[in-house]
Amino acid sequence: MRIDLHCHSTASDGTDTPAELVRNAGAAGLDVVALTDHDTSRGYAEALAALPSGLTLVTGAELSCRIDGVSMHMLAYLFDPEEPALLAERELVRDDRVPRARAMVARLNDLGVDVTWEQVARIAGEGSVGRPHVATALVELGVVPTVNDAFTENWLADGGRAHVGKHETDPFEAIRLVKAAGGVTVFAHPGASKRGRTVSESRIAELAAAGLDGIEVEHMDHDADTRARLRGLAADLGLLVTGSSDYHGSRKTCVLGEYTTDPEVYGEITRRATGAFPVPGTGGA
Repeated sequence: MRIDLHCHSTASDGTDTPAELVRNAGAAGLDVVALTDHDTSRGYAEALAALPSGLTLVTGAELSCRIDGVSMHMLAYLFDPEEPALLAERELVRDDRVPRARAMVARLNDLGVDVTWEQVARIAGEGSVGRPHVATALVELGVVPTVNDAFTENWLADGGRAHVGKHETDPFEAIRLVKAAGGVTVFAHPGASKRGRTVSESRIAELAAAGLDGIEVEHMDHDADTRARLRGLAADLGLLVTGSSDYHGSRKTCVLGEYTTDPEVYGEITRRATGAFPVPGTGGA
C-alpha cells in the first residue's frame, strides 16, 4: 500500500481543488490519501464526491499551534468535524488569517514591495488565506524565485521582516480537543529548521505524555540525519512515525506519494480514531 497522510487543496493553500487532489492521488498510484487543509474541513464534501475507485480518503486538518514562541503544525486525523469545541477553535484560527495577511501586505509595502491585498486575495480564492498565498504574490512580482525562497528572515519566516503573528492554538489544548473529537494527532515536520525555530525534544516528550500519537518523520524538509534522530526520539517516546508529501500542487516542488506512511502505522491510526473513519472510493464524480 502507498499511503500519503499530508496533502493540501484549494480549501487552504494548495493549488488542486479537493476533487483534483483525489483524482491526482489516484493517478499517482496512491491507495490512501489524507486531506489535511489548514484549520478547515471545507474540502471534505468535494473530495468525497470525486473519490476514485481504489483510493481511500482520510479526512483531517493541519492545525496552527504555538509553544514557547515557536510556531508548530499539528496534523489531526479522523476527528468529528462538527464537534463544537474543536470547530470553534478552528474557526477562531481561520478568522484571524485575513487581518494577519493584510498586515503582512502592509509590512511588505513598507519594505518597498508593491504587493496588494487584492493580489493576495485573488491567489487565495476561496481558500484559507495564509503565508503561501503572500509568498506566491512575491513570486509573481519577481521579488523571490520560488515560494520557499519567501520563507526566510528577509521576508515571511517566523521573525522575518514581513512576518505577522496570528492566533495559534496551544498544542496541549489541540491534543485535548482532537482527542475529545475522536481524532488522532501527529506533529507535522517537527525538524523543519529551515522554516525557523523548532520545538525542543523535551517539549515533544511532554506532548507525548499529554497524548500526542505520532510525529511526521519522512518529509521533504528533513535530511537523513534529522530523520534518524526523529526516529530514535519516536522510539524512545512510544510515538507513531508517519511519512507524507505535504503536497500543495504547483505551489511546492513535492509530488504526491514522494514520502509515505507504513501500512501498519496507518492501521494503528485508524484503530485509534473514533470520530470518523476512512472512506473507500467507489468511482467518484
